[in-house]
Amino acid sequence: MMETSRICVEGKNCCAIARANRAALLIDGDAYFSTLVSALTDAQRFIFILGWQLDSRVRLNPADKSCPSFGDFLHDLVRRNRKLRIYVLVWDFAMIYAADREIIPLYTHPWRTHRRIHFRLDGNHPLGASHHQKIVVIDDALAFVGGLDVAEHRWDTPEHRENDPCRVDCYKRPYSAYHDVQLMVDGDAAAALGNVVRERWRRATGKRLRTPTGHIHDPWPSARTPDLTELSVAISRTEPEWDGRPEIREVESLYLDSIRAARRLLYFENQYFSSIVIGRAIAARLQEEDGPEIVIVLPKETAEWLEQVTMAVLRSRLLKTLRAADRFGRLHVYYPSVPGDGAEVRVHSKVCLVDDRLMRVGSANLNNRSMGLDTECDLAIEARNAATEKSIASLRARLLAEHLGVSPDAVAEEYAAQRSFSRAIEKLRGRGRTLEVLDGTVPEWLDDMVPESAVLDPERPLRADELVQQFLPEGTRRRAAPGFVRLAVLLTCLAGLALIWRSTALVDLLDPRDLSGWAASINDSPFAPLWVVAGYTLGSLVLAPITLLIIATGATFGPALGFAYSLFGSLVSACVTYGLGRLAGKEIVRRIAGSRLGHIQRQISRHGFVSMLIARVVPAAPFAVVNMAAGAAQIRLRDFVLGTLVGMAPGIFAIVMLEDQLEAVLRDPAIESASLLLGLAVFFGVMAIVLHRWFARKRWREPLQQKLRTASR
Repeated sequence: MMETSRICVEGKNCCAIARANRAALLIDGDAYFSTLVSALTDAQRFIFILGWQLDSRVRLNPADKSCPSFGDFLHDLVRRNRKLRIYVLVWDFAMIYAADREIIPLYTHPWRTHRRIHFRLDGNHPLGASHHQKIVVIDDALAFVGGLDVAEHRWDTPEHRENDPCRVDCYKRPYSAYHDVQLMVDGDAAAALGNVVRERWRRATGKRLRTPTGHIHDPWPSARTPDLTELSVAISRTEPEWDGRPEIREVESLYLDSIRAARRLLYFENQYFSSIVIGRAIAARLQEEDGPEIVIVLPKETAEWLEQVTMAVLRSRLLKTLRAADRFGRLHVYYPSVPGDGAEVRVHSKVCLVDDRLMRVGSANLNNRSMGLDTECDLAIEARNAATEKSIASLRARLLAEHLGVSPDAVAEEYAAQRSFSRAIEKLRGRGRTLEVLDGTVPEWLDDMVPESAVLDPERPLRADELVQQFLPEGTRRRAAPGFVRLAVLLTCLAGLALIWRSTALVDLLDPRDLSGWAASINDSPFAPLWVVAGYTLGSLVLAPITLLIIATGATFGPALGFAYSLFGSLVSACVTYGLGRLAGKEIVRRIAGSRLGHIQRQISRHGFVSMLIARVVPAAPFAVVNMAAGAAQIRLRDFVLGTLVGMAPGIFAIVMLEDQLEAVLRDPAIESASLLLGLAVFFGVMAIVLHRWFARKRWREPLQQKLRTASR
């Protein structure tokens, strides 16, 4: 093996390089969940679980009807072992994800009934950020890191069988094939990951985890053969600048160093692909005459409707740039497909392989957020001997074999024969389960609609004034300075109020049980709607999580009234803070003269609703900040109200009504519950049709009106 400089450098692109005796690559949810069950069962002292999402209802072995839910499984563990403690830390999620989450149990969770299961939500992060790390540590002796959370829609096998009866959610609804990867390591590497979890717990809760240290047993599952032995593991993180701490961009730095170090091949699997910094680095290698082949496996389509109008557009633009830079035809972008009418594989893995030298698995996506805004954790294994190089090559063959529907040996043999990874893929591509070339383009009208905006995929925390500037064209900000000063004063006062609220005993009022108790006390009052509106308005002014207010409202007043009160309270409180922002920002528009004023008015008229809709569903800033930004930008009240209603109604609906009604129907399929659910579905279906037709008329009217104005000149 020829000696080369190291890619992983502690203090530069990783926080630690620690030894591990063994490591195993767990491909897809079935392998991860079954291995996790075995490892958790052997836990002696403590279990750390960090996640972007977690669902207590998930069954880790759906093929076994007797398999308990994950919540019950953890309860059984602590009941059997009186020394065991479990610590669970999950992101305090944004409204956009409400429909995909286990809402109510997160705040009145059965796990919290046991004193040795500690469950916390982590909201200690900047505006628009999320905690995206997925880490499990057992007794500082074994650890898992990757893209998989213990949540719905994650389980699948490498075969990605069509209509697999086990690939259903807790309501028995089928979901698409799902591909992801987790890396399991032991030894000092696991202990180092335990320290990462301890620090995050301290920041989120203000308390230190006082757990025993030192290895006392070996929890490595006997049924899982290691893929690599006697190796070094690098731990790379992303952490935004926050609360006096500097930002950490080890994830980005390791990507850039890996791309520069590649000689023959760069292989990526990822959910997203929109990072500007990573795109530039890849483009530079594509322009080299003797640069490496670059193979990227992405999902055919993003899974959610919001992602289709944001991340898909950003991905399309980056792919277009890279293809223009690909002078020598070395860029190859694919998506995995499986047999079946309209079947596709949702690629959620975050994998990078550099030649036979480095294998990287983690939580970080190839988007801007993962480089500097969200909290991420990746593991990298760098080969320093021929045996590790051979293992990395073998694991790469396993990944490709799954996508191509062939054996790993077939991939290795074809690669050896072709001496080119892309040519080997082209030889092995065929019918059935295979890789298809990804075009990745989006319709021109969609590309035009999505702005080049840092709000959609930011790489660092956004300040409130930056959010306001997203609504204003370039060139108006200097003349708008006096109005922004007034808005800054208002924001400062509100921030001070929020700080006082959160740093005193008043913060206890944000406890969900106290909120529910307060709401219950006014349930029978004839002035209940007014009290709810007042509570929402005060809550928005102190930057209280509006999700908590909605949950308390739904739990107290029931599904129907809870939905109505929540939507009405959210709308009224939004209008109040919108009015404050509009009052502070009037001078912004007043100081704009002549045709520039008309241009801004036309832009707001044309895009005000879309701007508000995106602002409601993209977790870019607290509720009150978005409202004041819209008021300062002079967005029309009609667009503001409509965007708020359409953007928030699905999330509120999911929280206070949908889950409750679905569970009622499944538990007791009475005609009343089923009828109400059907009626709600029809109502929202009609709303969707009306909005679709309104948008269609608006699209063809604007070009026609423009032509008429041009003809009349």
